[in-house]
Amino acid sequence: MNPKIISRNNVKVKGNGPRTMIFAPGFGCDQSVWESVACAFEDEYQIVLFDYVGSGNSDLRAYDVNRYKTLDGYAQDVLDVCSALDLKEAIFVGHSVGSMIGMLASLNSPNYFSHLIMLGPSPCYLNDPPNYYGGFEKEQLLGLIDMMEKNYIGWATVFSATVMNNPDRPELKHELEDRFCSTDPIIARQFAEAAFFADNRKDLQRVTVPSLILQCSDDIIAPSVVGQYIHQHLPNSTLKRMEATGHCPHMSHPDETVQLIRHYLKESSLGTIREDKGEVI
Repeated sequence: MNPKIISRNNVKVKGNGPRTMIFAPGFGCDQSVWESVACAFEDEYQIVLFDYVGSGNSDLRAYDVNRYKTLDGYAQDVLDVCSALDLKEAIFVGHSVGSMIGMLASLNSPNYFSHLIMLGPSPCYLNDPPNYYGGFEKEQLLGLIDMMEKNYIGWATVFSATVMNNPDRPELKHELEDRFCSTDPIIARQFAEAAFFADNRKDLQRVTVPSLILQCSDDIIAPSVVGQYIHQHLPNSTLKRMEATGHCPHMSHPDETVQLIRHYLKESSLGTIREDKGEVI
């Protein structure tokens, strides 16, 4: 175990199971977003939680502007944590851009991972007509980055409501807003640029690790066509459409999230997932 990495990424290990699940947050969040989901697996798995450098209770002194200009820097955080804990064939659970970060990590070192579980993933947020719809025009994303720079608190208020998209549960919006506001605005803006202007579409076909795609309903950040695109281009993938609305099912609908992950892992262990189409039978 490497104490330096454990401290740098605020790594927490729980549970006593023979296999490991590692949970990766999405943009602007820390490991605490996984509390309701991760605890459901503690009796069966060893649970690994961590913060990217620059988020949560990570060591901010380790933040490097050049390293974190792209998602590769965040993927290296994941690889460093896996190496520090000497993980093998761990189940990686990532939210939003965390899904792509885990995917990039698996391309570098596939032996660390047995499965990738992606909540609301998107390989590219920009529309690229006529063959790809990511959900956003370039001007929209530039406007988002500009608002982060000029009025970060105002941005956090608006963006948290858009991401959560559960207007009947305002406490969830406030919870996400608080997480955004607890992140250094400069670091958050650079992470946003790395995430929202990334294009990992060509990486999908190179993935060798079996994957589960959890697609939310009414997800403005990662629309349903994006989930379908990933499923079509990601080998050995399974797509499950959730009843959960918004972009954060692990926060808004943890029970459904746990149920779908548990079902997928059970079916996978029984060998009842067809590799050709990635469908559970």
